Order: sequence, then structure tokens, then C-alpha cells
Amino acid sequence: MDLTGLYSVTGKSVLITGGVGGIGRMLAEGFAAAGAQLTITGRKPDALAEAVAALRAGGAEVRGVVADLATPEGVAAVADGVRLHGDRLDVLINNAGQTWGAPLADFPAKAWAPVMAVNVQAPFMLAQALLPALRAAAGPDSPARILNIGSVYAETTEVALAYSYTASKAAIHQLTRVLARELAADHILCNAIAPGLFPSKMTGFILRDEERKAHVLGGIPLGRAGTPEDIAGLAMFLCSRAAAYITGAVIPIDGGILIAH
Repeated sequence: MDLTGLYSVTGKSVLITGGVGGIGRMLAEGFAAAGAQLTITGRKPDALAEAVAALRAGGAEVRGVVADLATPEGVAAVADGVRLHGDRLDVLINNAGQTWGAPLADFPAKAWAPVMAVNVQAPFMLAQALLPALRAAAGPDSPARILNIGSVYAETTEVALAYSYTASKAAIHQLTRVLARELAADHILCNAIAPGLFPSKMTGFILRDEERKAHVLGGIPLGRAGTPEDIAGLAMFLCSRAAAYITGAVIPIDGGILIAH
């Protein structure tokens, strides 16, 4: 068996939505360091420009597309931005996410539509819009990939007052399985990663509060938050030749949260 390149993503064209901060930035830095050709998206032009510049400073080939994925127009802008640079896409990573927190009795109706739009509708619409590019890159020996970033909180009843968020992540896990079956004949693999606690804008309120942080870490058997190496390593594995026989999987990366609840 020749193991050369088994875990490589060098030269692959990769789109990462929400690649400016948090898990998206961790993924972008990992794929960039591994030699992928990156496109990342972000809502805020200045933050996106900073992320692109930082990645390029490390020698990466990276482009940025400004887009609000809560809208169909934003999805179309991302798809157009990818197609401007070729008719092939090896990897689509649907990472951009939105949340909303409020007590059950006060949880507002307006907390549903934007969260579902970014976390479920946009990944579906991007897969739909970029299907020709994914098909063009796909083959029996080198499948194209769709990788959805879900959440471990789609698999547990601890919702942390984020009712629409957890429902949306459960939906993206199921959508992952449905698309995996639908696209298998096209040699397009579709999997999901379900992260637990990772440093991000969404989890900042936990990690900045020492009491709350201690409580959350106390529920994680490994006793720590995830690192960039943890999430990027799993994502790159799923997008490499080593994972060419895996589709329809939802893989937790949570330090053991699910075995503790």
C-alpha cells in the first residue's frame, strides 16, 4: 500500500463559508497550511480582508467573497465568486452559522427565520448552486466533498437557551445524510462534523466567565475546549483520500460530551 498523499489536501479547491473567525478561521488556517486553494466568505468586508491578508501572509492561495448567507442573494454571490475562478470545486465546507439565546418563555418568533436560513437553507442552496462544479471535480478515485459543520448540541438535550440553533443543527445533520444518499452516484461524499466547545464568537460568553467556563468544562470528560488542530485535523481527514469510503456520517468532536450525557 502506497501511503503517499493519503491524507493530503494539497491543490484541492476548497470553499469555507464563515471563514473569518472561530471554527471557520481554524479550518481556513489548517487547509491553507496544507496547500489547498481557498475561498472563504464573511459578512463584514473589513474582517474578511484581514483574514485573507493573514492567510496570504503565510503563503496561502486564498480569495474572499463578501456575502450574507441569510439571503438568497448572498448564496448566489458566493456561488458566483467560486465560479469566477474555475468550473471545479473539490470541497464545499458549510461552516457559517448563526445562533440566538433567550429563556424558553421569552424566546421570540424572530429568532427562527435567520438562524434556519444561515444554518440549514444556505448549505442546501450552496450545494445546489455548486453541484455542477462539485460534479466536475468528482471521480470514483477522488470524490468531491460536502462537509457540514453541525453541533454536538443537536444530539443532546442541553440547549443552553438556543432553541432555534439546536433545532437547525439537528436539521443539518439529517440533511447531510439525505444529500449523502442522493449524491453518492455522483461520487460526491457528504459528511458532518458535530463540534462541542471550541473558542469562537458564539462561545465567548462561556470562556470569558470563569465560573461558567468551569461548569462547562466540568461536563467535558477530556476537561478542555477543542483546539484548531483538533477541528482542522478531522476536517482535512474527511476531505482526503483516506476518507474516500465515508459518506453520510455525523462525527462528534466534543471531548466526550456525548458519552457523559
